[in-house]
Amino acid sequence: MSMKYVTDRKRAQGLGASRQGTHHHWQMMMTSIALVVIVPVFIMTFGYGLGGTYEEVIAYFSKPFPALVLAVSIIVIVYHTMQETLVAIEDYVPGKAGKLTIVAVTAFGYLLMLTGLFAVAKIAL
Repeated sequence: MSMKYVTDRKRAQGLGASRQGTHHHWQMMMTSIALVVIVPVFIMTFGYGLGGTYEEVIAYFSKPFPALVLAVSIIVIVYHTMQETLVAIEDYVPGKAGKLTIVAVTAFGYLLMLTGLFAVAKIAL
């Protein structure tokens, strides 16, 4: 009767990380840094646009700087939130349900970005 002595390393070999952790970490760091800058600018820009009549608000947000701030804010905020949601799904929803949820969240995130950018373009142009 021969016993095989398998070390923990040998037992875990081939089952390790998907080698995407560093890439994801840097993506999240870059979007987090961008959010530190973008959110206060967005709040100030959005705040200046409030309180006027409909025509004044549309005229303000049709200017290039407020429109650009809104567009960049939509992209970065939705993308960052989508990536964080995908990580939570990968961690807590197993199997086919997880894969379908990932597809649904990804589609919803990009649809949300597209809708927001369309609205900004419609106001700005």
